[in-house]
Amino acid sequence: MARVHVRLPGVLGQVVGGQRRVEVEGDCIGGALADLIARHPALAHHIYEEGGALRRHVRCFCNDEYASERGGLDAPLSDGDTLTLLNSVAGG
Repeated sequence: MARVHVRLPGVLGQVVGGQRRVEVEGDCIGGALADLIARHPALAHHIYEEGGALRRHVRCFCNDEYASERGGLDAPLSDGDTLTLLNSVAGG
């Protein structure tokens, strides 16, 4: 089980008491996100759709590489990896 860091944008950091960096464990990206939700259940609504997929506006990066380019949520993790969650912003 890899120990990884998750960086959160300000909006999601507010959901976890102002933390912008959280340490979690997981063998893959999806496992690390599941551990994040287990530790901070209020994040589930902000990250996942009802069916369990990431919300359309949430982007996940692993060590600055878009998760889908690494194999999606099944991509393996190593100790010390950093996941970054970002919310897409739209406007006009």
